[in-house]
Amino acid sequence: MDELMKDLTPALPLSLETLGALPSDIDVPNYTRADLSPGIVHIGLGNFHRAHQAWYLHRLMQQGQALDWAIIGAGVRPYDAAMRERLLGQDCLTTLIELSPTSSKAEVTGAMIDYLPIEDGNGALIAQMADPAIRIVSLTVTEGGYYLNPVTGGFDAAHPDIAHDAAVPRAPVTAFGAMVEALRLRRDAGHGPFTGQSCDNLQGNGVILRQTIVGLARLSDPDLADWIDANVSFPNSMVDSIVPATGQDELALAQSFGVQDAAPVTHENYRQWVIEDAFCAGRPRWEDVGATITPDVHAYEAMKIRILNAGHQVLANAGELLGCETIADCMNDADIAPFWRKVEAVGIAPYVDPVPGMTPAAYVELIERRFANPAIKDTTRRVAFDGSSRHTGFVLPILREAIATGQSVEALALVEALWARMCFGTRDDGSAIEPNDPAWDALIAAAIAAKDRPADWLAQQNIYGELADHADFATAFEHWLAKIWADGTRATLKAFAA
Repeated sequence: MDELMKDLTPALPLSLETLGALPSDIDVPNYTRADLSPGIVHIGLGNFHRAHQAWYLHRLMQQGQALDWAIIGAGVRPYDAAMRERLLGQDCLTTLIELSPTSSKAEVTGAMIDYLPIEDGNGALIAQMADPAIRIVSLTVTEGGYYLNPVTGGFDAAHPDIAHDAAVPRAPVTAFGAMVEALRLRRDAGHGPFTGQSCDNLQGNGVILRQTIVGLARLSDPDLADWIDANVSFPNSMVDSIVPATGQDELALAQSFGVQDAAPVTHENYRQWVIEDAFCAGRPRWEDVGATITPDVHAYEAMKIRILNAGHQVLANAGELLGCETIADCMNDADIAPFWRKVEAVGIAPYVDPVPGMTPAAYVELIERRFANPAIKDTTRRVAFDGSSRHTGFVLPILREAIATGQSVEALALVEALWARMCFGTRDDGSAIEPNDPAWDALIAAAIAAKDRPADWLAQQNIYGELADHADFATAFEHWLAKIWADGTRATLKAFAA
C-alpha cells in the first residue's frame, strides 16, 4: 500500500460541512442531506456494506434517483457502538478508496443518514423498522449469524439467543427478533410489510433469512409467523467485492488523500451484485448502476461461493501455516499458488455450472487475478476467521457433492487437513496462531487430539456430521494430516501439486 500513498497533505476532518473543501480529485455527493429520506434500515454496518450495497445506492443518488431510499444504520451487539460513534461523528459519511494493482482513487459516499442507538431490547431499532417509510431491512451479519444448525442447515431453535427472543419477543437480543417484533407492529397497525434482504455470503441467503425469521416467530406467535411467511419477501442475492479490514495503513491512506476519516474503507476495483427481483414494498433501480436482476441467482451465487469463498479457505489455512500475511502473499508463494490452482481445478470447478458470459474456468482465472492484487492488504488471518462457519458453509457442500457423484475427495480432504493442522495453534515455524474462531477452544482440543488420532477431528459432529463415516474421505484426510505432521505443510503442498 505504501507505493500507492500520495504525499501527505493536511487532511480535513470528514463532515457535511467540509465536503466542499476536500481535494478536487475526491468525488463527493452531488446531492444534499436535505434531499434524502429513509427507506432502508441496514443491520451490520461493517466495511463490506459501506463498500458494496451503500455504494450502489450512492451511485443511484448521484444520478438523482432513489433519494427516498436513504439508509438508517443499526447494530444489535455492544461492539457496534464504537462504529456508531465514529460514523455519527462524521455525519455518517464514508471515504471509499479503490485499489487497483497500479493506482488508487477516493470518493465520499453519503447514502447513509443516521445510525440508531445500540441498546438493550433494541427499542429504537424496532420503532424505526415499524415505520412504514422503511420498505427494506437489509443485513450483513456474517454467514455464521443466522442461527443455523451447522450439519442440517435448519433453524437452530435451541440457541440461547433464540430461546430468549421466543420468551421475551418485545425485548429481543437478536436482529431477527427485532425484525419479527417490528413486523408484528406493522401488521397490527395495518401497515404493509418490509422486504427482508440478506446481503451475506450464504447460498440461498433469502431462503435462509426467511427460515430464521419465520422459525423464530413461530416459537412465540404462530399466527404472526403465518402472516410473515405469506406477506414478507426475502429475495436471494449474491454479493461480491474484496473489502479488507481497516487498520492504521487504511487510516493513513485516507489522510494521504486529504481526508481525516475515522472509518475509511478500502476495496478492490471489482464489484458484483446479483439480486432476485422479489421486493414486496418496492426497491431502488440498482440495475441502473450495474447490479444484475435475475430470477436465477443460484447459479451466480454457487459460482462465487464455491470458487471464491471456498477458495479463500483453501488459501488461508495454508497461508497461516506458512506465515503469509496477506492473501496476495499467498498467491505469490511458489507452493501455495500451484496448490490452490489444482484444488480449484480438480476439487471445486467441476461442481460449478457456467453463468451467462462466464465459465467456471474463466471465473477461476478472474479470482486468481483478484486474489493476487498486491494493493489489497486482505490479511490471511481475516480470511481464515470463523472457519467453523466457513468450512461448513463453503467447502463441505462441495465435498458432499463429490461423494454423491462418486468423484475423488483427495483435494478437499487435504483442505480439511490443513484446517485441522492450523487449529493446532502453531505455524510450521513454531510461532503461535492466535485464537481465530468463535469455537476456537473446541477446535484446538480436537486438533491436538487429531495429531495422533485423525478421526478425532472428523468426530466433530457439529461440523462433519455423516462425512466422518465416509471411508474414502476419512482415509484421505488421515493420509494428508499425517503427511503434514511428518513432512511439513510446504512439502505436502508440493507433493499434492505435483
